[in-house]
Amino acid sequence: MVKKIAVLPGDGIGQEIVAEAVKVIDCLKKDFGFNVETEEALVGGTAYDDCATPLPDSTLELCKASDSILLGAVGGYKWESLDIAVRPEKGLLGLRSGLELFANLRPAILYPQLADASTLKPEVVSGLDIMIVRELTGGIYFGQPRGIRTLDNGERQGYNTLVYSESEIDRIARVAFDIAGKRDGRLCSVDKANVLECTELWREVVTRAGEEYKNVELSHMYVDNAAMQLVRAPKQFDVMVTTNMFGDILSDCAAMLTGSIGMLPSASLNANSKGMYEPIHGSAPDIAGQNVANPLATILSVAMMLRYSLDEASMADQIEAAVQKVLDQGLRTQDIYSEGTKKVSTSDMGDAVVSVLQQQ
Repeated sequence: MVKKIAVLPGDGIGQEIVAEAVKVIDCLKKDFGFNVETEEALVGGTAYDDCATPLPDSTLELCKASDSILLGAVGGYKWESLDIAVRPEKGLLGLRSGLELFANLRPAILYPQLADASTLKPEVVSGLDIMIVRELTGGIYFGQPRGIRTLDNGERQGYNTLVYSESEIDRIARVAFDIAGKRDGRLCSVDKANVLECTELWREVVTRAGEEYKNVELSHMYVDNAAMQLVRAPKQFDVMVTTNMFGDILSDCAAMLTGSIGMLPSASLNANSKGMYEPIHGSAPDIAGQNVANPLATILSVAMMLRYSLDEASMADQIEAAVQKVLDQGLRTQDIYSEGTKKVSTSDMGDAVVSVLQQQ
């Protein structure tokens, strides 16, 4: 049966890095017998320029009809002056809500070849392997009411609503418990229950769900302490589960422990494991079009796609092994370059991964 992947390059460096990931998919089709077809569509700022909306109906329909989605990045300086309702990021939020992608998986893995690229001491980060499970369709990013209003005294006031239902908390907790059960069996739930009633409920529901997972050790941590501990002693964590906004912040913090945000993929899944896969970094408009961005996070996102949504774990292993071999060869894009290694372009890095795949 032919699998279908919707390809959404998006904005900025999204165009360049997705092109390299598509090279890898094409290699799998040609040399590994991967029965797949791809179809490209617009999202984000490029979609707004073409269709006056960051998420055209045709793009959402394509994604709903596909088995999986590969996304580059959205946003950029060019569109920052737009009304918030049509900014590129609204396209991303629309995909998440429209496809019910409630579970965001963000691994933070330090490849041994890049131990010196981290800003922390090697003994602090060597061997780092964390999975952050972020709730993706609720919380303050989606809560209503929201907006900017003018008070009776004429002063403007911005307001957003943090809201979570028991069912939303329970389903993301169970995803995290299941993942922890397949790893080291430790789950840390991150909240701010000492000052936010919404996350007081979060802690209660996660604790209740944990009673069914006897093989997983559950702990709780306030988000400010979690941020500190990620920098102080990150290897204490196995799996972390948290809210939409806290997960957004903590996963970017964890990414930098690994040396570069350009190395880390992510998966956003619905209840049926249909997913959207993307690097965790943004569109980096300052380097767009220069052929210098790191495509490895996007290529590794393809590996996650194969593992979590397309039931092709062996091919996922092959991609991850190819990335390791390319790093062993000393090839580096500018974000991970150091003395003694060879600096290569975006397209050169993609070609190198394909070349190794073809030799495996």
